[in-house]
Amino acid sequence: MTTQSWRAWRPVVAAMITGALAGTATAHWWHQYGPGYAARAADRRRLARAHQQHMHWELLNKAIDDPELAVVIDNYGRDLSPERRRQYLYANLWYVNAFHLYEAGVLDRRQLRGHLRELFQSAYIREYWEATRPHRASLDPNSTEAEVGAIAETLLQERDESDTDEWWVVGEPPPL
Repeated sequence: MTTQSWRAWRPVVAAMITGALAGTATAHWWHQYGPGYAARAADRRRLARAHQQHMHWELLNKAIDDPELAVVIDNYGRDLSPERRRQYLYANLWYVNAFHLYEAGVLDRRQLRGHLRELFQSAYIREYWEATRPHRASLDPNSTEAEVGAIAETLLQERDESDTDEWWVVGEPPPL
């Protein structure tokens, strides 16, 4: 009798389990891709970008602190002393900081230009920039990184062509 009772309920139980699984899958899909999906995806990208920026900072700091680690990422195509390599890595941190300030919207284009103008007064940063020029050649020309690099290149060209040492007046500021 128990067997007959179970046989009668088997299709009902199977339908309930199937319905529960389908409902769970639908709820999961709705949560993942329903209303607010774009905002959640943007939040995930922001978090991932922040994590990547922190990792970049941590890795470069390790390289700055330990010359034996710094040689691992020495791809400048020059014979650098440990001291000069550390200076290049530090210059990279300053440049990347400016890039991230712009990318995060903390600096607008005009402010970025002013920030870079100050940074590139340093002979060390200009030397680093020259050494890393081949690295920027492969950037997507439509990327924010390429845009910031082009602003920096323009500033350096204006600085080199200027007949004054007054760095704060070199070049025309971009329109507001």
